[in-house]
Amino acid sequence: MTTPQDLARDYSAGHSTEAVLFGVVAHGEQRTAAEALHELQLLATTADYVVAGCMVQHRRHPDPQTYLGAGKLAELAEVVKLARSGAVICDDSLTPNQAKKIEAAVGVPVLDRSELILQIFSMHARTPQARLQVELAALQYEMPRLRRKWTHLERQRGGIGVRGGAGEKQIDVDRHMLRERISSVAREIKRIEQHKVREVASRPDLFTVALVGYTNAGKSSLMNRLCDAGVLAENKLFSTLDTRTRPWRLPGGRTILLTDTVGFIKKLPHELVASFHATLEEALAADLLLVLVDGSSPDAAEQLTTVNEVLESLDAADIARITVLNKLDLIEDRTKLAELWQKDAQAVAISVQSGEGLDALNSAIQERLSDVENRCALMVPHTAGGLLAHIREKATVISEFYTQQGCLIEVQASPALLGRLLSEGARYAEAEDLPEGVKGIEIPDDEPPSGQQR
Repeated sequence: MTTPQDLARDYSAGHSTEAVLFGVVAHGEQRTAAEALHELQLLATTADYVVAGCMVQHRRHPDPQTYLGAGKLAELAEVVKLARSGAVICDDSLTPNQAKKIEAAVGVPVLDRSELILQIFSMHARTPQARLQVELAALQYEMPRLRRKWTHLERQRGGIGVRGGAGEKQIDVDRHMLRERISSVAREIKRIEQHKVREVASRPDLFTVALVGYTNAGKSSLMNRLCDAGVLAENKLFSTLDTRTRPWRLPGGRTILLTDTVGFIKKLPHELVASFHATLEEALAADLLLVLVDGSSPDAAEQLTTVNEVLESLDAADIARITVLNKLDLIEDRTKLAELWQKDAQAVAISVQSGEGLDALNSAIQERLSDVENRCALMVPHTAGGLLAHIREKATVISEFYTQQGCLIEVQASPALLGRLLSEGARYAEAEDLPEGVKGIEIPDDEPPSGQQR
């Protein structure tokens, strides 16, 4: 019996097949085929293809019927024949009709960029959530391509086990099965997403920093360096797809949360963006984004633009952010970072490998904390002394003084944390709470509303 999993292509297995890469680039672009298809080569290698050659055609836009022009398509077929290649891979998403005509011309299977990325995601999906997300994206990608898969469309089902006569075409039966599976997987992902929202909401008093950026920019490596998180970090595209959140103890003792997210890439299939929305929920709920860029990449500026575009598409453009230029240890001429600093003059340059620049990154994060949090003086009575450890862990302590009434503590904290502290026994300090001779702590005369800054 045919199942939806049978209908969708096997995205889970890598292939040691030799493949010829091809694409269309704009007129006037001076890059060679290898340069223009550099990222596609990385993707193909990650999916265990051996790149047998690269070919590009310069034209204004792809041919709507065959993607490449007739002459270039014939040239591609000849290259495939000479290289004895087992597949061709396109740098763009192809329509089902384009893929069908290219396959007929070259005589070997055709993959487009979306299908290749789906293969990679499936290879690296390790948790039930990631597997469901990849399956949903694969099913949605495959739905309009069913007609290409079947060569027996004229056959019809007349009754149970009977071929011929009036009835449903096999493609209609398969399409119905796919729709049912898509609905089932989407419901399960929705349940996961709702759980994720509740999980994020359960820790509102902790400042959260999310690592976002282009794939292979070093997000997981940075998380391991800062938190000793034990997250898988490989020099491969999309080596990890799962969101992980770990406590990060800042210099001075304060703890915040650091979240690692799935990497971005240009021309990311929209099916994947939609299905991985739950995975990105942590980033969307963060107080601060660290946008990592591989500063050593010749395409670093383009990668930064791609990340900003993806964040905008996720309605995360307004979240405070720090641009982090990673892999300083691989950059011999650091003047090459000038273009990136023109895009963001406040960007921080670091090397996760050597540790260079991490102190500057810590300072930048502390500055952002002071921008978005409240500074005030609290009186913590002796009867509520247990709150002090909580304050030291989750807020920035500026000063402490012990008095007969309790501990007068000047803090920088989130509004949510302040509200919690006030509800559990702390109160805003008043002028008479100041020990004699203590200066520098400003205590306004007016009483603030409960749970808010003065």
